[in-house]
Amino acid sequence: MIEAVGLTKRYGAKTAVHNLSFQVRPGVVTGFLGPNGSGKSTTMRMIVGLDRPTSGQVTIGGLPYAQLPNAPRQVGALLDAKAVHGGRSARLHLLSLAQLAGIPARRVDEVLGVVGLQGVAGKRSKGFSLGMGQRLGIAAALLGDPQVLLFDEPVNGLDPEGILWVRNLMKQLAAEGRTVFVSSHLMSEMALTADHLIVIGRGQLLADMSVQDFIAANSAGFARVRTPDTEPEGREKLTAALVEAGGQVLSEPDGALRVTGVPLPRISDLAHDADVRLWELSPHQASLEEAYMRMTQAAVDYRSTADQRAGLWQAPGPYAQAPGYGHGMPPQGWAQPAPENPYPALPGEQPNPYAQQAAVPAAPAEAPAAPAAPPAAPAAAPADLTKRDSEDAR
Repeated sequence: MIEAVGLTKRYGAKTAVHNLSFQVRPGVVTGFLGPNGSGKSTTMRMIVGLDRPTSGQVTIGGLPYAQLPNAPRQVGALLDAKAVHGGRSARLHLLSLAQLAGIPARRVDEVLGVVGLQGVAGKRSKGFSLGMGQRLGIAAALLGDPQVLLFDEPVNGLDPEGILWVRNLMKQLAAEGRTVFVSSHLMSEMALTADHLIVIGRGQLLADMSVQDFIAANSAGFARVRTPDTEPEGREKLTAALVEAGGQVLSEPDGALRVTGVPLPRISDLAHDADVRLWELSPHQASLEEAYMRMTQAAVDYRSTADQRAGLWQAPGPYAQAPGYGHGMPPQGWAQPAPENPYPALPGEQPNPYAQQAAVPAAPAEAPAAPAAPPAAPAAAPADLTKRDSEDAR
């Protein structure tokens, strides 16, 4: 079991982890979640002794990592898959780790088989893809057949088959009674893999509970109710009955009702009493991703903003090389071809808006000039663009 008590880590004026306390129990997969910069990697490094806490302590089986006898045979960790000598083959890399920990050499080929790298065991790791590097890192973590395992983003770079393999591996290791601690940003994968969650934000504990309890605590379930589209009066009768019973009813774009505050059996009874037919009555609960976003929205340090120059530059077009006409715009009087429509509208489908656009015809050479329209007020441009245009005009 991993236990942290009052764990704090400061780097100068920055506090990466503050007074963090939790337990990671054996027999279940514990997910470790948090936004970028929340202190997850720092916490894992302190668990395996790579960083020393400023205050507090973290123990594995009651002892700090540095005091564990033959720690590599008790704790396996994948914290940085790139921490491999690129000139060594996969087999030599694992063999050197085995010799340092007193692990029999035959174990190297066993873990290479477990992670599926037998065919490239003799190749230098510098030629490995990101997914192959992850598999090699997992093999190193499994080398000592440890009871405690830590994985930081173990599915990073893996294909769907590899992700499924890692998911099943984590569950198998936990089923064997091992302590499995997994950090990941893939909420959909954590929902399928983890049994328990530890969530931190800005170095502090936000949640320590099961996946089901976490979703229930950070989301509101609702019932989706749908009546026949040809019977609007029935929908109105049911809405009135639900509101009278203390429910909250919202209309969805497709005509269904979103109902909260009334359990499903009660909704069915109310519809029966009102003599209203139901086409749909289904429970809905938020996903782990939705619950996580709700929990951590105030603890996110890095937020994107709108690109202020989006749309100022157009993609290069057929006139990109025309003298004096940059940004792919056609010279005056040239015909501009209409975009192709590779997906014509099907029966009952909204037509492709591009299919409605005709080519802009070229102005005839002898056509009289049309009267000039009054000039519109120029749109404000960024200062650097205005300056550049002025220089071009001169």
